[in-house]
Amino acid sequence: MSDRRQWLEAQLSADRATRPGSPVALVCARCVTELSVTGAGVTVLSHLADDDHGTHPSRGLVHATNSTSAALEDLQLTVGEGPCLDAFESGGPVLISDTATLASRWPIFAAAAARLGAAAVFSFPLQIGVARLGSLDAYRASPGPLTAAQLTDGLILADLATARIMEEIDGHPIADLSWLADPHLEVHQATGMVQMQLGVTAEVALMRLRGYAFSHDLAVTEVARLIVDRSLRLGGEPEPQR
Repeated sequence: MSDRRQWLEAQLSADRATRPGSPVALVCARCVTELSVTGAGVTVLSHLADDDHGTHPSRGLVHATNSTSAALEDLQLTVGEGPCLDAFESGGPVLISDTATLASRWPIFAAAAARLGAAAVFSFPLQIGVARLGSLDAYRASPGPLTAAQLTDGLILADLATARIMEEIDGHPIADLSWLADPHLEVHQATGMVQMQLGVTAEVALMRLRGYAFSHDLAVTEVARLIVDRSLRLGGEPEPQR
């Protein structure tokens, strides 16, 4: 494995010399090539404490190779289930060779992932020791498992992605991702607003956002934007115009 890691690091160095993009984005692109997948993305997560219900994951940063990869990450944040979240919670890879088999495990994610064109999904945790940072996620447009060699490459690339992320967050506490250029920052802001408006916990507020997004066929980020700019207030107000 050490020889393969050295080879992948050399390929990433060559990629950096010839392609635009952040180091993490280049890892995602290399993941597409080496794992023979359709798209890949990296999600950084943190746990937000909730006084009554423990903790729940919060998005911090996303790199995706295409719009479907980005939509799959948004989907999991919206419905609160999927391989990315399971990999983050368990600390082990989650390998789904056929999303058609997921109806009982993740019923909402499975149906929506199929509509997005993801027939297989693979998630690898990003972690240093017991500290988990997020996951490296990939999908295929056709079902099928990773080969043993591709699984090895996925684990190595997840480790390399972790190293690149650590370079980006050097000097910042791992549990505090608020300083990142976060495309989902409005979700955090909207969750706080709903929490105050309805007098509920942060977890319940986030569940309300997710429920509204799912029932109205919107991304949770779009619902958050409407709440933050005060075009929408959860709790019986008129529907926003799109």
